[in-house]
Amino acid sequence: MPLILHHHERFDGKGYPSGLIGEAIPLGARVLTIADAYDAMTTPRPYRNRMSSEDALSELQNNSGNQFDTDLVERFCRIIRIAKQENPAI
Repeated sequence: MPLILHHHERFDGKGYPSGLIGEAIPLGARVLTIADAYDAMTTPRPYRNRMSSEDALSELQNNSGNQFDTDLVERFCRIIRIAKQENPAI
């Protein structure tokens, strides 16, 4: 399945397994990459504490255009912020 295969690609082409660049990366994989990164940052790990949602969103924005698709990061951030307004427990 292309979205799983390519969810470690980077928007700048420095990812793996294929080194795809920009919109050559399947849309689903670009979305999954952002969601996976957000989840990794906001979930506690044995080696570090969880990051706040706002800090994670800032990190996504700081890496948009390089690691992540800028347009999709902006959409993702908007959706998360709206969801948190409706349900702060998220």
